[in-house]
Amino acid sequence: MYKFGTDGIRSRAEDFNPDFLAHIIKGLIDYAGDEIKIFLAGDTRESTEWILQDLATACETFGIEYSNAGILPTPGINYCFYEMGFDFAIDVTASHNPYTDNGIKVFERGQTQGTKLSEQGRQAIEAALQAELPYAPVSSTIREDLHTEALDLYIKHLTNYASPADFAGLHLGMDCANGATSVVNSQIFEKFGAKVELINCSQNYNTDINKNCGSTHLEQLQALVLEKQLDFGLAFDGDGDRCLAVDADGNEVDGDQMLAFLSQYLDLDGIVTTVMANQGLLNWAKDNHIHTEITAVGDPNVVAAMLEHDLKIGSEQNGHVILPGLTSGDGMLTGLMITKAVAESGKSLHDLASIITKFPQVIVNMIATPEQKESLKTSDSAKQLLLDYDEKMKSVDGRLLVRPSGTENLIRITMWGNDENSISQLAEELKNKLGEIL
Repeated sequence: MYKFGTDGIRSRAEDFNPDFLAHIIKGLIDYAGDEIKIFLAGDTRESTEWILQDLATACETFGIEYSNAGILPTPGINYCFYEMGFDFAIDVTASHNPYTDNGIKVFERGQTQGTKLSEQGRQAIEAALQAELPYAPVSSTIREDLHTEALDLYIKHLTNYASPADFAGLHLGMDCANGATSVVNSQIFEKFGAKVELINCSQNYNTDINKNCGSTHLEQLQALVLEKQLDFGLAFDGDGDRCLAVDADGNEVDGDQMLAFLSQYLDLDGIVTTVMANQGLLNWAKDNHIHTEITAVGDPNVVAAMLEHDLKIGSEQNGHVILPGLTSGDGMLTGLMITKAVAESGKSLHDLASIITKFPQVIVNMIATPEQKESLKTSDSAKQLLLDYDEKMKSVDGRLLVRPSGTENLIRITMWGNDENSISQLAEELKNKLGEIL
């Protein structure tokens, strides 16, 4: 619970007690001084409401100026705190996790826009979490005076980024996962002329966020698209930094496919992706002489590679698409740019996504303790086993990735290859043998 990573902290909601949250505020003070201004906001899960209340209490305890903007998507929080002159934003969200979880993300001011908290800042928070608080919390009344102003600012930003656009004649589905994008919903798409069918768009704190809906559960959106014969559908996750799509036939369109056709639409000759990228994306990039940088999993790694190599677009397969000029994923903007690409090309989403030929991909999860996850990195027997299976992947023209999950007690085994049955069997074999070793 005391490790504040690159993407913040994520845990069970009840772990975020007032004392713990006060330590986070104290860590930011230790990092940047007591004259800081903090922007508070979060997603729609029920625990977000009282966590924001307790963060407000902590700010008042330490005499820190703050404002609360209530429910906003993560990319909106990152954009608005910077534009509104705050030093930090604290985003209360567990992204695509169920409502029983929650988390804290912290953004700070970069040179031109908000960025995720630096390593120095994370270390200051971790040190504060180990220390005794010098003050006792005082009572607070949560303030939501900035919600309308911040939401209007974010909507203006989305509109300006996508303009000019004409979506007339397009009939779309949209699944907001009962999450933070619900406060934005379909209004920009409709402003540009599209007709939109909305599902799962509760704008209140709730227990239905991500529950069998949104980008992690596309079934409802697929059914909607097929039932109403829509052009395509867009699905967001709970905090709104991811977007996946569904074409007119109900087929999923993932971040790899989006990265390919959006880079082509924007006339870009370089991309950043992760080790989870489908082999079909890598083959497409090679065949079309697209410079490709491959990073470890995580959108902060994608952003870092984009900056280092001066590349304008990057993506994770799960729908974290980093568009030109941005330093984080924005699901709503991704959806707008997908729609713009469809509208201006005159092609269907299916045709755009078919730019790459996806290889069969199998993901097998192996339940693992923290000790087993660590042993994966240190065991000579495990290393040799993985080398053996790397060699076996040549028989199916594929590749293998085995990594411990950063948020769950799992080891994930991912295989790509030209025959789904073969790689499924190989993945199960590897899971069983790895389990015996670890």
